[in-house]
Amino acid sequence: MAKDKGTKLIANNKKAFHEYFIEESFEAGIALAGTEVKSLRLGQCSIKEAFISIDNGEVYIHKMHINPYEKGNIFNKDPLRKRKLLLHKYEINKLIGSSKEKGYTIVPIKVYFKDSLVKVEIALAKGKKLYDKRQDIAKKDMRREAERDFKIRNLK
Repeated sequence: MAKDKGTKLIANNKKAFHEYFIEESFEAGIALAGTEVKSLRLGQCSIKEAFISIDNGEVYIHKMHINPYEKGNIFNKDPLRKRKLLLHKYEINKLIGSSKEKGYTIVPIKVYFKDSLVKVEIALAKGKKLYDKRQDIAKKDMRREAERDFKIRNLK
């Protein structure tokens, strides 16, 4: 079977962009079982509640829900088990140093296939305050209103 070229998005975490300022992002591989990969090919994944932790110099993703593969039988794993992320040592050290600063956290942004390999994009993020969220919502509303006015003017 030939490898698929390009990227295919599996899951996206839109909530992360609303809740955090994204400072820097990293691409990480993920250690999975065979039935989990088959389930991901069907697009059955959710990272809305997922978070990243660092234990003993290794990076893990928790609460990433991958539905059990329906034809997997005994080979299916727990859908919410913690999974190891594969990063270079210098990237892990950078994440450890930055996440110890006040207000910084590590969040998953998206899960995708890159040339038949499953990748997770994680980001170093800083939490938004309530007024920042309100400003973002106001900007979106203004942009939407301007697009609507532009569309109405061009139809006449």
